[in-house]
Amino acid sequence: MTMHRLKHALIAALVTAGTLGGAAVAVQASTLDSVLQVGEAKNKAARESQVKIDRLADETRDLLNDYKTVTKQIDGLKVYNARLQRQIDNQVQQMADIDESIDQVTVIQRQMTPLIIRMIDGLEKFIELDVPFHMEEREQRIAFLRSNLDRADVSVAEKFRQVLEAYQIENEYGRGIEAYKGAVDINGQEREVNFLSIGRIALVYQTTDTELAGAWDQASRSWVPLDRSEYRNAIMAGLRIARKEAAIDLLTLPLPAPEAL
Repeated sequence: MTMHRLKHALIAALVTAGTLGGAAVAVQASTLDSVLQVGEAKNKAARESQVKIDRLADETRDLLNDYKTVTKQIDGLKVYNARLQRQIDNQVQQMADIDESIDQVTVIQRQMTPLIIRMIDGLEKFIELDVPFHMEEREQRIAFLRSNLDRADVSVAEKFRQVLEAYQIENEYGRGIEAYKGAVDINGQEREVNFLSIGRIALVYQTTDTELAGAWDQASRSWVPLDRSEYRNAIMAGLRIARKEAAIDLLTLPLPAPEAL
C-alpha cells in the first residue's frame, strides 16, 4: 500500500516537473521573441536616426556652402561699396570744385569785359601810331572787335580769343615781307601804287609806271619821295621777292636811323 502511494506521488511529481519544464521553455521563447522585437525596433530606430543624421548632415553641408558663398558675396560687396564710396566722395569734391569754379567764372567774366575793352583800345592806339601798312584791313579788324562787345550771342571767351588773334596778326606783320596794291596822295593827286612792306622797319611805294617812289618816315609820319635812279630797281626787286617771283637777295632801301636808348 505504501509503495503504491510513493509510485503515484513520483509519477505526479514527474508530471508536475514536466509541466513546469514546458512552461519554462514557453516563457523563455516568449522572452526571446520580445528581445528580438526590441532589437529590431532599436535597429529600425537606429536606421531612421541615421537617415535623419545623413539628411541633417547634407542640409548642414549645403547651408555651410551657402554661407561661404554668401560670405564671399558680402566681401565682394564690401570692396565694391568701398570703391563706390570713394567715387562718390570724389564726385562730391568735383561738384564742390565746379561750384567754386562757377563762382570764379562769374567774377572773371565781370573782369574780362573791361580787360577786353582796354586791349582793343590799346591795339587801336598802337595801329594809329604804327607804320601805316594794311590800314584799311587793320581798322576793319578793330571795328569788328568793337561790334562784338555788345553781342549777347558771342561768349566772353570768344571775344577774348578774337582779341588775342588780332594781337597775333599784328605781331606777324613785323616778321615778313609783303607786296600789295593801294593808293597814295602824291602832290594832291591820288595815284595807284605798289607797296613793299618789310616788317615794321621799312614801308615804301612805287607807282605802277615805276616813275615815282616814296618811303614812310615814322618820325614825321609822312611820305618822303625817293630818288628814282637810286631806288627804282631795288624796289622792283623787293616787290618780286615779296611775290615769290625771285629769290631772296640783298636790297638797298632807306631805313630809319636807330634811336638812342
